[in-house]
Amino acid sequence: MRRILAVCLALASVAAAPAPHKPPPKPPLDALFADLAQAGSPEDAKPIEERIYALFEQSGSASIDLLMARGTAALAAGDDETAKKLFDSVTDLAPRYAEGWHQKAQLQAQAGDDEAAMISLQKTITLNPRQFEALSQLGDMLEEYGRKDGALAMYKRALALDPQLEGAAKHAHELEKAVEGQGI
Repeated sequence: MRRILAVCLALASVAAAPAPHKPPPKPPLDALFADLAQAGSPEDAKPIEERIYALFEQSGSASIDLLMARGTAALAAGDDETAKKLFDSVTDLAPRYAEGWHQKAQLQAQAGDDEAAMISLQKTITLNPRQFEALSQLGDMLEEYGRKDGALAMYKRALALDPQLEGAAKHAHELEKAVEGQGI
């Protein structure tokens, strides 16, 4: 009996001993953004961007994922009215899901409703400050409306997250000259 008690106590002390300290692994999104910052070209950045978008699209709800998939399919099929209804449902049911607002913004912009699209892009960015595509899209719209300083700020934020974001670097460079002037 003593032997069994001694073995149990020994096992308990081993189980209670602290594990060697290992730093916690980086969350997948953080690791991908670190990889994106190191990408040497837009071609190198593309697969990383796609993996980030895939994580952004995860809503955590099977119902929302289904509505998003159907909305995207309707949009691809040219059925904008159905896509609008589906994306409206997504933002109504999951108002804190950034990609619902992002998809809604793209549809609004495509329909020429720039004001609504800018509001939806701003909601996207508020909910997901690392949504570099939405930052760049909002920069594009602000630039179209002559808001060069705001557009430059959006492009710079997007480029801080994705230095290889196609088009954003060119726009930012051109706007820097217009907004900040040229050095002597």
